[in-house]
Amino acid sequence: MTRPITPNDLWNLGRMGQPDPVPDGTAAVVPVTRYDDDGEGSSRIWLVDVAGSTMPLTGEARSADKPVVSPDGIRIAFVATSRGSSEPAQAHIISLTGGEAEQVADLPLGVQSIRWLPDNSGLVVSSRLYRDHPTVEGSAEEHDRRRDQKRRPVVTEDRVFRFWKRWLAGETLDHLFRIDLATDEITHLTPGLTRPIALDDDPDGLFDVSPDGASVAVAIDVHPDPWNRFEFSIHLISTSDGTARRVDDRRPGQCRRPRFSPDGTTIVYGYQADPLFYADRVTLIAHNLETDSESDLTKQWDRSAAGWEFAASDRLVFSAETEGRQHLYTIGLEGGEPTQLTTGRNDHGPRPAGGTVWHRRESAESPPRLAVTNAEGTSLVGDFNADLLSELELGQFETIEVDGAQGDPIQVQITYPPDFDPSRPWPLLQNVHGGPHNASLDSWHWRWNTQVMAAAGYVVSSVNFHGSSSWGSDFTDSIRGAWGDMPTSDVLAATQHLANLDHIDETRIAAAGGSYGGYLVAWLTTISDGFRCAIVHAGVNDLLLQYSADVTAGREQSIGGVPWEDMDAVLEWSPTANTAKLATPTLVIHGELDYRVPIDQGLVWYGILKAKGVEARLVYYSDEGHWIEKRDNALVWWDEFLGWLDRHME
Repeated sequence: MTRPITPNDLWNLGRMGQPDPVPDGTAAVVPVTRYDDDGEGSSRIWLVDVAGSTMPLTGEARSADKPVVSPDGIRIAFVATSRGSSEPAQAHIISLTGGEAEQVADLPLGVQSIRWLPDNSGLVVSSRLYRDHPTVEGSAEEHDRRRDQKRRPVVTEDRVFRFWKRWLAGETLDHLFRIDLATDEITHLTPGLTRPIALDDDPDGLFDVSPDGASVAVAIDVHPDPWNRFEFSIHLISTSDGTARRVDDRRPGQCRRPRFSPDGTTIVYGYQADPLFYADRVTLIAHNLETDSESDLTKQWDRSAAGWEFAASDRLVFSAETEGRQHLYTIGLEGGEPTQLTTGRNDHGPRPAGGTVWHRRESAESPPRLAVTNAEGTSLVGDFNADLLSELELGQFETIEVDGAQGDPIQVQITYPPDFDPSRPWPLLQNVHGGPHNASLDSWHWRWNTQVMAAAGYVVSSVNFHGSSSWGSDFTDSIRGAWGDMPTSDVLAATQHLANLDHIDETRIAAAGGSYGGYLVAWLTTISDGFRCAIVHAGVNDLLLQYSADVTAGREQSIGGVPWEDMDAVLEWSPTANTAKLATPTLVIHGELDYRVPIDQGLVWYGILKAKGVEARLVYYSDEGHWIEKRDNALVWWDEFLGWLDRHME
């Protein structure tokens, strides 16, 4: 007998990381993270073959992650630390046949990512050093001092001095090192580095090693005004002496994720032409190292590439969003229209080897699974959650379209309760995605999971409003300078469409969102009384106050102006400047360590609600940032989230 999914189930499911295949593609290694009852997460690395057989390579005594198979297919390198240890993760090596793992380096602040040298003789790793102590010895001494002494004030003149929940001023920079496995010698490849290596959400794509092992390709900031804003450019760094040279076309813009072709003649990297717009379309640039010439492979394609890897010396495979889903695509170095490789609902993280592509496949109805795609099609292997999922009854998922702002068709994704009965009316929850230039995807979300929301008895609607990604650049760009305009029309149009259906109770409608989603929920409650209650998590409520965020360059393009020239433009779409009609009971959730949407954004909204006499509740986390990442904190989050809905939607 099955049952609805609960928040506890969400944390009891194994969370699969990025697979890495053996050279002939017949098997892959993959990390799987699980959380115990005390909230401690631990990852084990598994070997999975194309037939689906699985074998653990690491034990439960350590947490192991980010496995990379050696070029000869005999060993893997990975980062690991002992369970319960506060020490940073270090690089380790273990045989693919199992046995004891060996630590191969001891860097003071640990290792973030790993690549093998092509002759199997060593590793290139990224590791952080303190900006003011940029040597291994200096950082080790500083690390010991900081453990023994109280923190000193941070003093800076940098415009960018923190990032997400990480401080940059007075803290660390990523550096690259070569580790010789025969001698244990560590060579610092970036000793003079004073600029950041790409600060993005793709740590596994940070750098790549050339097929001859002579150089490392990496994106490094080159903006003429250091630490004012970032502009990343591709560099080659010698693995013998650390000398570096820039190899891209020196156009303004952002470069990321360099990848060498197997024959070593070409580097392909991602490029965004607008350096101030994080959601600008990512095109693939091929840089010929022999001629120093470049070509834009996806110039005519109105989608953004992600996670690209070479499948052959003249062909790449990558993922891309399109209309609320992700698929795998392939393209040759001649460029043109990419060829779609998979038709799953959400395929991403491709790793090609031996004519096979290993990747992850998921949907709104299934957590990520390992998938293998080849000429015969796609098969799923190595199910790490079969037992628990067999106990659960998940709700059905569908997409519809409604007419939104300017008459444009807008996609609405709907997750139904597992016991959904269309003969009776159900309460509706509008689940508003963040960004704003992201999308609600047909995927399994580990935080804002619509299955858990629906299992509590709600029909859950997720609107891909104007500004969302995966519908092309024009659609994504359309709300810049007017955050609350067309998205508001889109969400209200979807709400009205659903409220008119017989199976929706039009008197019981709520709205919830995080980040920009929190902004839009707050904005909606200033202009509409149609929501029984609202939930604002890490929401932007005061557009002027966002000048205290970690990234402020380009903000005028997002909000429509700068305060020293046109304060009215800044305030036009700011919820705090439009609170006269605010009356919706609201749950406000925020983390102290949120530097993307600083804590005062939540506190000012809660303060205004309470001052107006509007029913409000504050959930404050002293140890969380923009996302709630700790198991115990997340379970409290779900209790508060669902409790608030139940309290007001009866």
